[in-house]
This record gives sequence, C-alpha cells and structure tokens, in this order.
Amino acid sequence: MFRPDEIRVSAMVERQSPMASGADPQSASPIEARSSSTDAQIQAGNPASSNNRQPRSPAQHNLNRHNRPARARRAYAAIDLGTNNCRLLIAKPAGDSFVVVDAFSRVVRLGEGLAGEGKLSQQAMDRAVAALSVCADKLKRRNVVLARSVATEACRRASNGEEFIERVRRETGIMLDIISAEEEARLAVLGCHILLEPGQGPALIFDIGGGSTELVLIDTDGRAPEIRDWVSVPYGVVSLTESVDVDASSSESRIAGYEKMRATALESFREFAKRLPHKDGDSYRMLGTSGTVTTLASLHLKLPCYNRSAIDGLIVPAQSMRDISQELGAMHVDERRDVPCIGKERADLVIAGCAILEAILDIWPAERLGVADRGIREGILRGLMAANSVPKSTNGRKAKGNGRSRSRNRSGNRGRGRTPKKS
Repeated sequence: MFRPDEIRVSAMVERQSPMASGADPQSASPIEARSSSTDAQIQAGNPASSNNRQPRSPAQHNLNRHNRPARARRAYAAIDLGTNNCRLLIAKPAGDSFVVVDAFSRVVRLGEGLAGEGKLSQQAMDRAVAALSVCADKLKRRNVVLARSVATEACRRASNGEEFIERVRRETGIMLDIISAEEEARLAVLGCHILLEPGQGPALIFDIGGGSTELVLIDTDGRAPEIRDWVSVPYGVVSLTESVDVDASSSESRIAGYEKMRATALESFREFAKRLPHKDGDSYRMLGTSGTVTTLASLHLKLPCYNRSAIDGLIVPAQSMRDISQELGAMHVDERRDVPCIGKERADLVIAGCAILEAILDIWPAERLGVADRGIREGILRGLMAANSVPKSTNGRKAKGNGRSRSRNRSGNRGRGRTPKKS
C-alpha cells in the first residue's frame, strides 16, 4: 500500500496574474505553519519552495524548544476557510495515520455576493471571523504544536482578500495562507486518494467547493500515485448559483435552470475534457470529495440524518447520483429544505453542486463513484505530520529539505494543467 505522503505531482501548469503578497509570515502565531513544501513528496508546478523559507523568530524557537508537549501528546491542526465553509480538524499521530481529537465546521458563506461585487462583504467577513475565533480557542485548548491555515477561492478572487487576511490575523491570531488552485487540488488529493477504488490506469478525483471545482487525473500504476493532469474552474456551489439565473416559478423552469447550470459547468471543463484518456466501460474510476457528493450519498442510502461512518469510503452507482440530482433540480427550494441531510443551509446551493457533478460524469463516464468525507484538512495534517517526524541526521538537525516551511504561496492563478512528460 502506498503512503498518502508519497504522491508525486508531475503536471505542468500555465500561470496567470499572480496575487500580491500579504503580511509578513513572521507575524504569524508560533503554532502557525505558513505552508509546507516538504509536507509530502509532492512536487507541483510551482509549490511553495523551501528556498523561500523564512527563519523562525526567537519567540517561536523558544516555544518549540522548551514548551512543546511530549510526542505522544502532540496535536496538529488544519483550518480550511473556503467560499462556503470554515472547517477545523485537530489530530494526533497514530502510526502511519492520525486520530482526530477535535473538529469544527460552520457554514459562513464567505463568498456570498462575490460574483457580483468582486469583494467580500462585511457580513460575510464577520461570519468568517466569528467562526475562526472558535477555531483559535480550540487550538489553544488542545495544545496544538503545529498548524496550517489556508484560504481558497473566495480570498483568491476578492479584491479585499488580503485586507481580510490581515483582519483575521489581528482579531484571532490565525495566519491564513491564500493558497493557489494548484495547491488546493494537491492537498485534496493528498487527503482522500487512499479511498480510491483499486484498479489499473488513470483515475479522476474531484473536489466541488464553494467558489471553485478542482479535477485531478492521477495514475496509480506505480508505487505511489502520480498527478498527470488537473484543472481548477471558477464554479463551485456558491459561485455557480450566483452566476446562473434560475426561474423557480414552475417545475419546468427549474429543470431548465438546472440544465443551464450543468451546461455552464460542462463548458468550463471543455479543454480539460479534451485531454482526458478514453477508456472501456467500467474501467473509469472516480472519487469525489465535497458536501455535494456526501449529501447525495446520504440520500442514496436514505439516511434520516448525516452519518460520516456510513458515507466516507462508500461506493455509489453513478446513475443513482444522476437520478437524485435531477430529482432535486426539479424541486422548489422550500421542498429541498425538508429533505433529510440537506436542510436550510444547503437547500439553495445543492442544485449547483448537482449540476457540476453531472457535468463531471459527462466527461468521465464512470459507472461507480467513490465518496470521501475528507480532503484538504486531512491533506494538510498528513503533510504536517510527515514533515515534523523526519529522523534527525547525525548532527542533531533534521535532514535537508524537511524543516517546517514558512514560505508563502500567494498565487491566485487559475490552474490549467497540461499532460506532462514522464519524469
């Protein structure tokens, strides 16, 4: 079995319009890891390089040297601030994996209104800061020794994204790293690929977020999985909902609106779809990580309420996911609110997720879909633990290239992967 921290990324990526750098990483809380270029043996097109690593301040050095808990009690944390949700995971190492000791998730809708205004609204930022304040309290109570906190599409796109990052640092002490779409895709794969159905040849892993969707083609024929190609498109459940007007007055108009969403998502995948290999029937393997796929999987099982243990790792017939998506697309939002496992917070957004999912199935016609209730946070945790557990060399220092990185990856580029040459 391959280790999740051994994924190699060989995709070459076109770069466009990088975002400006934000606050100095030295102002971060001592437990904050700005990014982790050595968190796995993953080499992306332009990851945060260890050459950009910043030295730790004396205060940070002393905290790590004198106040760090014994290894058995060390806790690591990952915060993922997305366009729709704020999520925290705190865990302790357990062999080659980890045990979760605390978690937190709250719908904050940070990207609400972003498609029209181009910036984060005051109300959305207030909601996110309130959620991150809860996260900060949990980090302190759990004696976290190393954490990484990332922000994704909403902060990449917003004109006031950097100002928001500074406000978060000032009010909560959490130093968010606005990661590139490429890094987001890499972390999602790192966190969930172990649940991929066994088989030969390339497989597709996708993450439907609030503001973007990442598709990653991986090859599992070698000792460790290798990313062959990937793409990130600016449509997630929030951004697609706000980008496509839907007349909800009748079942017919709602279905037409749903199909318009699906067509919009499909068009955004068009260039990537041209690069995908053609396969035979049931040889298409697919794994999805997002609230959309976990919600639809819950409906497939007819669960009265969400149950992670029943969903994480489930294999679902793709046709069932299509049928449920189209049924939901015809419903009025008030009807969806009463559906178990959807509720009020997802009722208006789930349709966009369904449309994106069907578009993905249109370009990668798998007969079965693997479901993962894990992703970026788990990828961050595995990386932090891998980087912080490297054996020391004979002079008492960690081997070269395996220290904690404080480099920054502020690129806001929309990644469009290319099929690379084999290395």
